[in-house]
Amino acid sequence: RRGILPVPAQPRRHDRFLTLKRLVITADDFGVAREVNEAVETAHHSGILTAASMMVTGAAATDALLRARKLPFLRVGLHLVLVEGRPVLPPSAVPDLVDAEGNFRNDMARAGAAMFLRAPVRLQLAREIEAQFQAFAATGLVFDHVNAHKHFHLHPTIASLVMAMAQKFGVRAARV
Repeated sequence: RRGILPVPAQPRRHDRFLTLKRLVITADDFGVAREVNEAVETAHHSGILTAASMMVTGAAATDALLRARKLPFLRVGLHLVLVEGRPVLPPSAVPDLVDAEGNFRNDMARAGAAMFLRAPVRLQLAREIEAQFQAFAATGLVFDHVNAHKHFHLHPTIASLVMAMAQKFGVRAARV
């Protein structure tokens, strides 16, 4: 079948890796721009792409949602945006996470330190993460997985909040 790697019927003892049943290839930034969404759709139709991580606050999130609904075999998850993007919540609700224009900050080191060290920032972060989970759930798509833009879900403070929200929303997978 197209898009599936051939696997020998009986692999040799040293070829254990060949018993792989499925390779998941995921595209991030689904929803950031129409061009990205088109590439996701094309890659999925060609058989190489099995999943996409959607930015619910992306400029083309509505377009991504419409495309995802037409692709029943594309597994879609949440691509949390906590840097280089816009929050779901109003900027006034997350003032320590955004700049004067209401965008998330671009300095991951500074943002990450504040998230780790300052309780008010952690509270705002928790609210924003929950809001993004809720926004994804509201799409009606099956919630396949969660990860974050720029791998920020690996930050210890963010990781613990993501795990709690994933459990609450029944999400069973996260990219590591």
